[in-house]
Amino acid sequence: MNNPLPLAQWLCTNRHPQHVVAFAGQKLWTQADLINDVQRIYGWLKTQPGEHWALCFDNSYDFLAALLATLHAGKTPVIPGHRREAQLREQQNHFYGVMSDTALNLSCPVINPQDLICMPVQPFEPVHANAGVVLFTSGSTGEPAQIFKSLQALDEEIAWLAALWGDGLCNCRVVGSVSHQHLYGFTFRIMLPMALGLPGDAAMIHFPEQLAAHSSHPLLFISSPAFLKRLDVNLTPPDVKRVISAAGKLDDDTAKMARAWLKQPVSEIYGTTETGVLAWREHSQSAPVWQPFPLVNFIAQEDGWQVASPLTDNNPVQLDDILEFTPQGHFRLSGRRDRIVKIEEKRISLSEIERRLLTLPGIEDAAVVPIMRANRIALGAVVVVGEQGGDKQRWRVALRAWLEPVAIPRYWRIVERIPLNSQSKRAWTQLQELFDETR
Repeated sequence: MNNPLPLAQWLCTNRHPQHVVAFAGQKLWTQADLINDVQRIYGWLKTQPGEHWALCFDNSYDFLAALLATLHAGKTPVIPGHRREAQLREQQNHFYGVMSDTALNLSCPVINPQDLICMPVQPFEPVHANAGVVLFTSGSTGEPAQIFKSLQALDEEIAWLAALWGDGLCNCRVVGSVSHQHLYGFTFRIMLPMALGLPGDAAMIHFPEQLAAHSSHPLLFISSPAFLKRLDVNLTPPDVKRVISAAGKLDDDTAKMARAWLKQPVSEIYGTTETGVLAWREHSQSAPVWQPFPLVNFIAQEDGWQVASPLTDNNPVQLDDILEFTPQGHFRLSGRRDRIVKIEEKRISLSEIERRLLTLPGIEDAAVVPIMRANRIALGAVVVVGEQGGDKQRWRVALRAWLEPVAIPRYWRIVERIPLNSQSKRAWTQLQELFDETR
C-alpha cells in the first residue's frame, strides 16, 4: 500500500462503487455515497460567488465530502480548526461563507450540506493544479497565522508516510482520538486513509472504552500523548496494527504502558503546521532519537534551526523547538525558543491569551506564564487591575468565547505592576515565582 492515490483522483478513481470510504458504528459510506454527496455540495457551490469557504465539521465524512466539493468547484477550503462563533467572526475576512454540521450565528452565509437539495448530475471539474487548503496556527504574536498547504505538498507528505508504514496497513480501519480540523488529524484521518483506500472513522474517539469497542477489524490508531496516558489497561485491547502519536512529546512511561496494552510500540511523528512532517521515531526502547525523513534539510542558525523540504517548497521555516543532533544525523528535542506552549497536545500562544486579557473590563496589564503542578502544565495569569477592580470568574467566562478550555488561566495573581528586569523587559522568572506553592 505504498502507492497512494493523489487527492485530485479520489473521485475519478476506478475504486469499486461499494468500496467502503468511511464508517460510524454500523453505518458505512461507500465510494458511490461519497460521489453522490460531493455532487450535491458541488452543484450548489458552483452557483456561489465566494472563493474561500470555511469547513467546520464534527463528522469526518461530512468534512471529506465538503472538502472535495470545494476543491472540485475551484474554490479554496479554509480550516479554522474550531467552531467558536466569536473567533469565527474575527476570521471572517478569510472566508466568504461557512459549511458546517452545527448551527452558527454569523453574518456570512452558513450552510449545512445536509440541507441542500440534490442538483442535476454534472461532471466534476478537475481540481486545479495549484489548489490547496488554508489552515491556521498560533503565531508568536498571538494572532492566528494563516498557512496555505498546496495539494502537491499534501500528496507528497502522504507518499513519505506510505513509504514508511503503508505495507503494514492492509485491511486496517483508521480511527483517531484527534480532530481532523488540525493538520495532524487532517493528514492522518483524512488524507492517509483516502489515499491508501482505508475506511476512516467518521467519529472521533474521546474515551478508551470507545477504542476498545472497535474489536471487529484491525486498526490504525491515530492518537496523542494526552489520550494514551488515559488508556484503561483493564479493558480488552482492540487489534491495533499500528498506533501513531503526535501533537506533543510522548514520555517513556506512557509509551511503555501503551505498548504493553496494545501489543505494538507507539510510532511518533514530529512536525508543525508550517512544515508538515519532519521526523519519526518508534518507542520500542526508552528515549528513542528522532529520524528525519530523507528529503528534510535542517539548517543550523545562531538562534536555533530552520528546516526546508519539498513540503515547504524548499523554503526555510524557522522552528520553535531546540534540537540536539547526534553524529548519525538523528536528533533529540530539548525545549522551545518562543512563547508557545503545549498543553494536552494543544498549541497555546501565551501572547494570544495576554491580548485577550487586555480586552476584558478592569484589566490594565497582563502576563501569562506556564505553571507546573503535579507534573501537569497549567497557566497562571498575572494582572494589573484598575480602580474598579475585577471578577476572575467573569474573566474566565468571557475568555471561553475565544480560547480553548486548557488555554484559560487556572491560577491568578493581582499585582500593582508587572515586574521588569534590568533591561526593562518582563521578568519571567519573577512572574513564575508569584505562583510558588509556598506563597
